[in-house]
Amino acid sequence: MLWIVVAALAVRQMAVVLRQPPGERLTDLETWIGENGVLHVTGSLYDTDRFTGTPFAGLVLKPLTRAAEQSLGVAWTFGSLLLVAALGIIAARALPGPVTRRTALLAAPVAISLLMLSLPVRDAFHLGQTSILPVLLVLLACFTVRGERASGLLIGLAAALQPTVLLFAILFWLTGRRRAAVTGGAAFAACTALAWAAMPRDSWTYWVHHVAGAGLGDDPDSLANQSLHGALLRFGLAGPIEIALFVVLAAAVCCLGLRRAVRYARDGQLLLAVAVTGCVAVAVSPTAWQHQLLWLLLAVVGRVGKRACDRLMWPAVVVLVITLPAQMLLPDMAVLLPVRDNALLLAALGAACAAPFLSRTSPYWQQPLPADHAVPAPARWSRVPLLPFWRRVLSRPNLLLELLLIRVVYSAYAQVRLVATAGRGTAEHHGRQIHSLEQWLHIDIEHWANHAVVKAVWLRDFFDFYYSTFHFIVPLTVLGVLYVRRPADYRWVRSSIGFATLLALVGFWLYPLAPPRLMPGLGFIDTVHGVQDFAKPDYGTLTSMTNQYAAMPSLHFGWSLWCGVVIVMLAPKTWMKALGALHPLFTVSAIVATANHWVLDAVGGAVVVALGFGLTYMLSGPRKLRSPTVPAAARPLDDLAVPAPRPAARSTGDAVGGKRR
Repeated sequence: MLWIVVAALAVRQMAVVLRQPPGERLTDLETWIGENGVLHVTGSLYDTDRFTGTPFAGLVLKPLTRAAEQSLGVAWTFGSLLLVAALGIIAARALPGPVTRRTALLAAPVAISLLMLSLPVRDAFHLGQTSILPVLLVLLACFTVRGERASGLLIGLAAALQPTVLLFAILFWLTGRRRAAVTGGAAFAACTALAWAAMPRDSWTYWVHHVAGAGLGDDPDSLANQSLHGALLRFGLAGPIEIALFVVLAAAVCCLGLRRAVRYARDGQLLLAVAVTGCVAVAVSPTAWQHQLLWLLLAVVGRVGKRACDRLMWPAVVVLVITLPAQMLLPDMAVLLPVRDNALLLAALGAACAAPFLSRTSPYWQQPLPADHAVPAPARWSRVPLLPFWRRVLSRPNLLLELLLIRVVYSAYAQVRLVATAGRGTAEHHGRQIHSLEQWLHIDIEHWANHAVVKAVWLRDFFDFYYSTFHFIVPLTVLGVLYVRRPADYRWVRSSIGFATLLALVGFWLYPLAPPRLMPGLGFIDTVHGVQDFAKPDYGTLTSMTNQYAAMPSLHFGWSLWCGVVIVMLAPKTWMKALGALHPLFTVSAIVATANHWVLDAVGGAVVVALGFGLTYMLSGPRKLRSPTVPAAARPLDDLAVPAPRPAARSTGDAVGGKRR
């Protein structure tokens, strides 16, 4: 099945590239085959300011690009897919042992799938770049070819294409492969000298005028340059101060990163050592474009954390950073912009210098500290199929991973809401359907409530504030309190709101609905957004923040109902339960009075929340735990377990009042 996924991803990747118009696909390849490309322009490779590779790359890749020109990129794209497949297979076979049979079967298709989905590979496919080739040459040198000379030749060839790869020759030297290191340096020097003899002007431009290509391509301070040099420029440093600081930081990263790589190589984790060295090369390179950051994905093989619940943190962080845009990982807040703009660089620096990867000699390498699980209680209804593999974990989840996943899920939710629209006509037609149904049910109170609130200014201001403020604050507060005070219940309620949100997205997609404020001719007043301009053909369909027609079901009410149910169930004080019960009441009043939802939207929100709780129940069973199965160490974390079991029955002699003899 995983290989079928790989094939589907490969077909999709080729289709994405080849269905683009010729002038919009393989845009960097157009540097070669375009009307003003290198193949058609006499003179320097760097006259067009688009070619950023080494002179040796220009020397050896020019014949290959003629094939790309003749086949309109089909052969080039298919050849890149083969390189990705080879890269994934080699990486899967290089996993540090011992490797279970299941891991051996799944490693190759999982690795290739992750490579296909990664930003560097997608970028390389779109642009027609060759950045996959140096990574493949290094992996061949380290894991496939035999003999130090052959390994050194491959390293030298890769360094001639991407100069910072020469750090692998230093890795070879420090790990005792002196002949391979010397051969790699000599091969790099020979390739560079050959290119210098064939193209002296281009070589001077690249190595001397632009200092190893530092000034080629896009502006070095652009977000695309994920190196220390680019980060310092984005922080406003320039001139001699920036150069001196870059040299000092690059030297420190090289020393620390290579020492760690040597330690992992001697520990038997050569693939991790290769990944760490590649991340060092990314950080210290004058320019490290997105398509050159594939080394970071290889660092996913490192194991971090002594506890089983922490073991997935590092792989999840790496995969999310390398596959998703930074805008999905962190919100658009000024204080987080330096982190968001340099997310790939920070991840590479973390892999190179900071991540506490375990040694294979560590007792936690194969057997991390297990998480405390609760044996699921039997279902109250015999027909409900509880799934035994979804076991309730009593310990607190990793905070960093939890925050990152919540942010990613919310970003995906926002993106789906934006694209889930069928146009204004369909949304208004559905709005008329809902309005007619409410009239038939005699619950069409929206117009009356809306105009009554408009007449009371203080009430209108209160509902406007409540509508726009408490929608996110209350659910996040509930989750935060439960994370700190009741971790076992946190996992349970987090799953329930997650399922409810996913079901709501299905409703947004299948049934786009215009809210009352966007229905022309009905006389509703939008108290939150102001006067509506219905003359615009696509008014209300999309905004930069949300889809205005994602109204059924109402997650404003759904999330508030979820908060109310959770607070009533878990709050220790009566007044807390009362406030929790009032929250959904105030919310449904606000969404109806401000003309942002129909009454039936709130009913839909209640339905998806009920289904969310139901799905969570089917997976993990009742909320309360069976006290005999709760470990003693876990009981302080979850004070919702049923009371302690009754004492064991007394002996027969005690029961009748006699003495035991």
